[in-house]
Amino acid sequence: SDYQQLGYNLRINLFQGGPLKSRSLMRDSYTPDIFQKAVIDPRYWHGRTINELGRWYEKYFLDLNVQKAMKEKYG
Repeated sequence: SDYQQLGYNLRINLFQGGPLKSRSLMRDSYTPDIFQKAVIDPRYWHGRTINELGRWYEKYFLDLNVQKAMKEKYG
């Protein structure tokens, strides 16, 4: 009957949780030696060195300060 079917559905484990071992497309796409050869250089960030980023921010904030000063002086 409907009652027995409802009881059966409640007894089985419908929500078993996530997998015990996670998988990613990147890990599955490359062989393990690629990850062993990879060297993480903290000075190199997405194709730019920290020095380049620092110089860019220095110029950016200098430009902002000049714009503020011009606005205060000339309106």
